[in-house]
Amino acid sequence: MKSREKNNIVKTPGKNQKGFNELAYIIHVLLSRKLVLIGLVIILVTVVAAIFAPLLAPYDPNQTNMKETLLQPNKDHLLGTDSLGRDTLSRLIFGARISLLVAIVGVGISAVSGMMLGLVAGYFGGILGKIIMRFIDTMMAFPMVILSLTIATLLGGGITGVIIAVGVGLMALYARVMWGQVMIVRQNDYILAERAMGANDWSIMMRHMLPNCFPVLVVMVTIQMGAAILMEAGLSFLGVGILPPTAAWGSMVANGYNYLTTVPILSFAPGIAIMLVVFGFNMVGDGIRDAFDPRLRGKI
Repeated sequence: MKSREKNNIVKTPGKNQKGFNELAYIIHVLLSRKLVLIGLVIILVTVVAAIFAPLLAPYDPNQTNMKETLLQPNKDHLLGTDSLGRDTLSRLIFGARISLLVAIVGVGISAVSGMMLGLVAGYFGGILGKIIMRFIDTMMAFPMVILSLTIATLLGGGITGVIIAVGVGLMALYARVMWGQVMIVRQNDYILAERAMGANDWSIMMRHMLPNCFPVLVVMVTIQMGAAILMEAGLSFLGVGILPPTAAWGSMVANGYNYLTTVPILSFAPGIAIMLVVFGFNMVGDGIRDAFDPRLRGKI
C-alpha cells in the first residue's frame, strides 16, 4: 500500500513541472512551423544587427563623400551610396536600431497604458468605465495612421515624437481588447469568491484579471511590433518621423524615391528590410497565438 502511494506521489506533476510542460509545448509549437522559424531568424538577425551596428557597419552611417554619390553596388559599397555619398549598407544596419527602439518603447507605452485603462474600465465599470471607454471610442474613431501623423507633426518629429505617436496610436486597441477580456473574466466564480473573502480590488486585478488576459495581450504585443515598425517607416517617409541625418528605413525609402530609375537599391534595400521584419513579427505572433489557443491543444 505504501509503495503504491509513493508511486502515485512521484507521478503527480507539481506546479513547476506543469509550468515546464506548458513552456515545452509553446516551444514545440513555435519550432514545428517553418514560417515561425523563419520569422524568429529574421528577428534575431535584426536584433544582432541593431546591437552590434558599430562593429558590423563598414562605414560611419552619417559620413558624407560628395565624390562618391549615387554609386551602384560594388566591392567597396555593397549596396551603393546615396545622394550624399553615404554608405547604404551602413545606414541600413544603423536603421535597425531606430526601428527596434521605436517598436519596443512605443509598443511598451501603448500596451501598458492601454491595458491599465481597459483593466480599470472593465473591472470597476460604472461612470468611470463609461468615461474611459468613450475616450477610447473617440480615439478609435480616427484612423491610426492619421492620429499618429497628427501627433508626430505637433511634436515636431524626432525619435521622441515618433515613440509618443506610436504609443498613443496603438493604445486604444489594447484598451478595447483588455476591456473585453476583463468583462468576461470578472464573472467567473473564483473572482466572486475572492471578493467575498475580502480581497482588495488591486489584488484581484493583478493576481487574477491580468494573468487571465495575458495570452491574448502577448499575441497583440508581438504582432503590433511589426505595425509599430511600419508606422515609424511611414512617418519617416512623410518627413515627420526620424529627423536627418539619423538613419531610418522610412526616410531612406523617401530619399531613394527620386532615384528609382538610376539607383533603385536606395529604396529597395530599406523597403525589403521593412517588409522582412514586419513579416517576421507577424509570423511569430501567429505562432504564439496558436501556442496559447486551447482549442488547438493536441492538434499541433
